[in-house]
Amino acid sequence: MMQEKIGFKSESAAFTTLVRNYVDYNLWTNMKLINWLKTKPEELLEKEVPSSFSSIYLTLDHMRKVQDYWFSVISKKGGFRGEAGLIPLDETMSRLVEQSAQITDYVNALEGSQLQEVILVDSPWFTCEFSASEYIIQCVNHNTYHRGQIVSIGRQLGFIDAPMTDYNFYNIMGQ
Repeated sequence: MMQEKIGFKSESAAFTTLVRNYVDYNLWTNMKLINWLKTKPEELLEKEVPSSFSSIYLTLDHMRKVQDYWFSVISKKGGFRGEAGLIPLDETMSRLVEQSAQITDYVNALEGSQLQEVILVDSPWFTCEFSASEYIIQCVNHNTYHRGQIVSIGRQLGFIDAPMTDYNFYNIMGQ
């Protein structure tokens, strides 16, 4: 049986608030994660361990690059080229948080109808056409997935003090 695609069709104030809250959460939790990681030895953040990305550093680099990609889609800047290679770890961390703040500012300035605008993505990896809000949720969800990986990698390295970055915790304590 084929399932129908369920898209976000609401232009309600509640939906707009939810999407804005989600990007605020992304900024808040990326800041918490980075501030926590800055307390750890750099050599451990670069240490290779079994995971989809072999270190916390490489996972952060991936998050930064993919977040940059999704922001280029959401903001309709186009021409995304990406960066080849790595930048220093401290710059990777700073840029991830800076990008998160830029996305938050951008999304918070959008009207509800702009969140519903359909954007075509024709990339080397896939072609799709969804609303801006769905790409925003994809961007935040992607980061959530990799923040979980970073916590798991950290556990392998002996980090037992990861910050609570759950969305519900943000709604209760982070706002």
